[in-house]
Amino acid sequence: MTRLQRLLAAGRARLTRHLAGPGFWRALFLAFALGAITALALPPVHAVPVLLLTLPGLFVMATEAPTRWRAAWIGLAWGWGFHIAGLHWLTSAILTEVERYWWLVPIAVPALALPLGAFTVIPALGARLAAPGWPRMLAFAAAWTAAEMLRGVLFTGFPWNLLGTVWAFGALPIQAAAWIGVHGLSLATALLVLLPLLGRRGWLAGGALLAGFAAIGLLRLWPVEPEPQPVSLVLVQGNVAQDVKWRPETRWPIFRRYIELSHDGVELARAEAPQNRVLVVWPETASPFLLTSDAEAARLATQPLPPEGLLLAGTVRAAFDAEGRPTRLWNSMAALAPGGRVLEVVDKTHLVPFGEYMPLRGLLPVRLVHGAADFTSGGGLRAVRLPGLPSFTGLICYEVIFPGAVTPAERPGFLVNITNDAWFGISAGPWQHLAAARMRAVEEGLPLVRAAQTGISAVIDARGRTVARMGLAETGVVVAPLPRSGAPTPFARWGIAIPLVLLGALSILAGSAAIFETRITRR
Repeated sequence: MTRLQRLLAAGRARLTRHLAGPGFWRALFLAFALGAITALALPPVHAVPVLLLTLPGLFVMATEAPTRWRAAWIGLAWGWGFHIAGLHWLTSAILTEVERYWWLVPIAVPALALPLGAFTVIPALGARLAAPGWPRMLAFAAAWTAAEMLRGVLFTGFPWNLLGTVWAFGALPIQAAAWIGVHGLSLATALLVLLPLLGRRGWLAGGALLAGFAAIGLLRLWPVEPEPQPVSLVLVQGNVAQDVKWRPETRWPIFRRYIELSHDGVELARAEAPQNRVLVVWPETASPFLLTSDAEAARLATQPLPPEGLLLAGTVRAAFDAEGRPTRLWNSMAALAPGGRVLEVVDKTHLVPFGEYMPLRGLLPVRLVHGAADFTSGGGLRAVRLPGLPSFTGLICYEVIFPGAVTPAERPGFLVNITNDAWFGISAGPWQHLAAARMRAVEEGLPLVRAAQTGISAVIDARGRTVARMGLAETGVVVAPLPRSGAPTPFARWGIAIPLVLLGALSILAGSAAIFETRITRR
């Protein structure tokens, strides 16, 4: 036995004593720390190698814990640390109104991370049901994926910090999402980092898995990109801080900034491709005026457009009573023609709890930033058709983070995502949001157009490659042609059913091995 092997054996023996004895709190602290370190693998850091330490650490601690209860506590501590570190940027949203919500600063992220961390109990316990060795690893990977998928749908769903997004640092590593989706990537990643526990054979199997994914990526990226659509995109990034966005004295300066930036972008687009139709896109709630009901504001907003140009603008939409008071609010994307004529309106359907509506209103001592009224949910996703453009589906803010749920039954020609990430300041949040958007482009084989209030605005092609981008906290415009859509990917055809089948197959394989081992033991 080498010195390294002796050190590892001694460390494992010490860990086992802590798991079984009165020093269990040390094991919980270690699990919490491993979970927190795992967040380094997420965007924008993408320190993927840390997973070779942190995920096997969870696996070993959960499977060697003397009881199911202690394994569950290990899973909870690990998941809590992971989500606290992975969602730390949410505190920036509270700091925009710190004088009102100062008391939430130390508790908001830990409070949200706790129920999210509870989902990690599922793989911690699931692995214990299988036979030791590779069957237990299969069970862990399947249970991890099942937990992520459940987290994406329960309690309105929050599929953030998905393990598969650690590969979003380039176009090549994420191409397999076109076949298996981000959840399939999570499953493969969990297996990949556990395989070294099997020794040399595990390292070889892991290398073969990585080589397979690289080959898939190369095959998908090999074909030449088709000529873009005859559409020039002008994405306007106003870079407006959230704490000044709704002040009465800043409404007109903000509005004027968007109009002037649009004018500059349109001029550049027409100079580069004078024959193209121009599509200007403003971010979520970019307009401080209600464009669908304020005719003069709509007219001014569309002044920079050429005769055949169009504007997609994020705006609040309202319904009014007889006295002119708003009775209902929608978070919307309005399609406007020159002169301010409203062609279409897309309302946000998947609203953010505590941000756009208040669960258990009246029972919790928190009010929405926008006032007492909740936003109203829209009518669902649909393919929007505008003159001279391929059809598109509008996704407002975090509607883009839900795998398999970003396109309607009628497949659109491209996706438009408008968002206001100014809430999250200069943090990992906007980068993680962008990574989720890129995943949707790869999964669906559709180009994605993303306009963000403070960044990161980008045009992404159907294979997840960035055509053009403006960085975080920059002011300006992104001008680029609209990429063409690709053929429907396997994931676009079958969606979440694909990772469900994969995790089901792994679960059956792991369970069959356990049954076989039990029969052999009895004999």
